[in-house]
Amino acid sequence: MIAPSILSADFARLAEEAAAVARGEGRPGSDWLHVDVMDGHFVPNLTLGLPVVRSLLAATDIPLDCHLMIEDPDRWAVGYAEAGAHNVTVHVEAAADPVRLAKDIRAAGARAGLSIKPGTPLEPYLDVLRHYDTLLVMSVEPGFGGQSFIPDVLDKVRTARRLVDTGHLKLLVEIDGGINADTIAAAAEAGVDCFVAGSAVYDADDPGRAVERLRQAALAAGHRSEWTAADADGTSSP
Repeated sequence: MIAPSILSADFARLAEEAAAVARGEGRPGSDWLHVDVMDGHFVPNLTLGLPVVRSLLAATDIPLDCHLMIEDPDRWAVGYAEAGAHNVTVHVEAAADPVRLAKDIRAAGARAGLSIKPGTPLEPYLDVLRHYDTLLVMSVEPGFGGQSFIPDVLDKVRTARRLVDTGHLKLLVEIDGGINADTIAAAAEAGVDCFVAGSAVYDADDPGRAVERLRQAALAAGHRSEWTAADADGTSSP
């Protein structure tokens, strides 16, 4: 699965930028559209919020993958699920009660995702992850696009992949940060299911073709996700 990040898109043309990576004649398009919500407090950047997400939902059929890099997600995350986001991801470093928050997000109709920063260990949150549908491993420090990939985080991906493959966890493994033609193979080999890519897609002359090139590179590298089209587009239940 490929999820282009609109953090690297032209914010003045978001509907067109979404259309550029949508399904089209002869191409499958992106699986999700990744939306980075930043509040200027949890991370030192300010991007967009729920009103823009609502506008995007009206402008595209691509399922929205909303990554909330915000303080107090326990208060705000459910609103994104209620608006129609397909996957709503919160940071374990910010959530006061991540188990209850996962239940609330799912009750509101979305899949629940839990994200961890590069320096946050995975092991203390394995029991919490049993309540989530997605694990988002950050491979850069959250806050800004265009950063370099941190390869050490792949140990966390391998751990999560092993737990999923042995049935101890049931979730999609997603990675975000520095994913491009040079790094996607290593992430795929480690066991990632869904790849967030920003500048690698939106800096290309043809973003739609860039999505397909990334997908083919991931498929060629090894791990084949068991997640289906229904899992990606929301036709199966959370």
